Amino acid sequence: MGTIWHNGLIYTLELENKTVQAVFTENGKIVDTGSPNYLRDAYHSRITKEVDLHGNTMIPGLVDSHMHLVGHGERLMRLDLSAMKSREEVLRAVEKKCKETPKGEWVVAEGWNENEWVSPELILLDELDAISQDHPLILKRICRHAMVVNSRTLLESGIASHIEQPAGGVIGRYENGRLNGLFKEEPAMDLIKANLPGITQAYVEAALRTAIKDLHSLGLTGCHTEDLNYYNGFQSTYDAFVSVIENEGMSFRANLLVHHEVVDDMQKRGYSYGHGTPFIAFDGMKIFADGSLGGYTALLSEPYADNPGTQGVAIFTEQELCDLVKKARSYHMPVAVHAIGDHAFEYVLNVIEKFPPEKGLRDRLIHAQIMRKDLLERARLLPVIFDIQPGFVPSDFPWVEDKVEKELLEFSFAWKTYLEMGIPCAGGSDAPIEWANPLWGIHAAVTRRKPNDPNRIIYGEKQRLTIHEAVSLYTSGSALAIGCENKRGKINKGFDADFTVLDKDIFTEDADALLTAHAVMTVIGDQIVYQTDSLKKL
Repeated sequence: MGTIWHNGLIYTLELENKTVQAVFTENGKIVDTGSPNYLRDAYHSRITKEVDLHGNTMIPGLVDSHMHLVGHGERLMRLDLSAMKSREEVLRAVEKKCKETPKGEWVVAEGWNENEWVSPELILLDELDAISQDHPLILKRICRHAMVVNSRTLLESGIASHIEQPAGGVIGRYENGRLNGLFKEEPAMDLIKANLPGITQAYVEAALRTAIKDLHSLGLTGCHTEDLNYYNGFQSTYDAFVSVIENEGMSFRANLLVHHEVVDDMQKRGYSYGHGTPFIAFDGMKIFADGSLGGYTALLSEPYADNPGTQGVAIFTEQELCDLVKKARSYHMPVAVHAIGDHAFEYVLNVIEKFPPEKGLRDRLIHAQIMRKDLLERARLLPVIFDIQPGFVPSDFPWVEDKVEKELLEFSFAWKTYLEMGIPCAGGSDAPIEWANPLWGIHAAVTRRKPNDPNRIIYGEKQRLTIHEAVSLYTSGSALAIGCENKRGKINKGFDADFTVLDKDIFTEDADALLTAHAVMTVIGDQIVYQTDSLKKL
């Protein structure tokens, strides 16, 4: 039976600033909106519950359009290095973790970012060996496109000094030719990750529970996630999603991007694009075209300004990209391509122009950071959506200005320009690369500032979005990315009854209120999956 949600400020996001007094939901759907008295009169025989919002603000359920759900759970369970401001602080934390960990067990830490350190000198193998040779150590960079390991990890992984560098990957060496423990991009990092112990279905399920519980508390009702190639293969990882979300009833809407290396497994097991349930569905085929800016592996059309010996790394040749996209088309799938550098983006556009998706489908271009005007002019003519991460602005500036030539930055991170050119955009965090809190991402899109920066420096003022535009990235934008724009992302008749309830009116308060606003209730399919203790007592 049905529920009336009332006594709050309810933004529908159908139009800017449009509100309704109350919403009537039933069987997971929005049936009608209007005044509480109208809804009571119209549906009195079907109403079994009323939810008092106590003056809080309800919006359509926020959805993260790009993250790694299992990885987010792992980050919460592992040693987190992301907030550390020096290499010395990182080394002390790793040393402490080793002392607490039995000898022989692996120690995996997440999130180092040398751009946030006082001195950006990297931690390499010798420093880790000085901490421990009794534990295999792995320190993953915040971008997850690089990691550094110690000698014990090399030994456990069977990697000798004469190993050849794989295509599309980078294996670092000291000047004398010794391995320095640095591995960049999947072809190289897989040599290490393939030997990680303990990646069982039970482990993945634990990470999913941890991640979903956290995302519920942040007001997220769903996400688009890419995990199916990293945790003991396709079926085991998919089974973990089914076990936690469907069998255990931990409601969350998860759209699963399918890495190109496991897309054949998906097909062989009888699944296909769009196959699934209201809570778990298969999405497009994921492809990596390049790496990251921080690791100098994003593929640029010009050499890096502070490292002119490289333009980045092409994970695939253009012909190899063609072959992958043709495979996706043979499976009636759109593609979701990671492309940070403009040259990688150009490769991707070349291929999509030759092999566009089937009518009614959209390809997803993930990150779309370093851009040129000519590429935008081409992209606006294609059935694509830009899957952007507003949080990259406060994370990447100002250091990105030293890495990328000024001419290339003119149309880069240019969210406002993309929208004004008619290019649809969806908003995500790329967690665990960045923090998953969607309100922080919205703050970044609206202010283009680092949180709590005393100098309040704005990086690209003309690219600031309105609060309506920014929230829409995580609602209607995320819905459009998966072809659900007619049933998710707005508070409208017939749409899924997914809501995020906040303790502040983020549409009228100062933008910095986003940094202190909190979700007080999260609703999925008209069922409350999270609410604060203070709200429960009212």
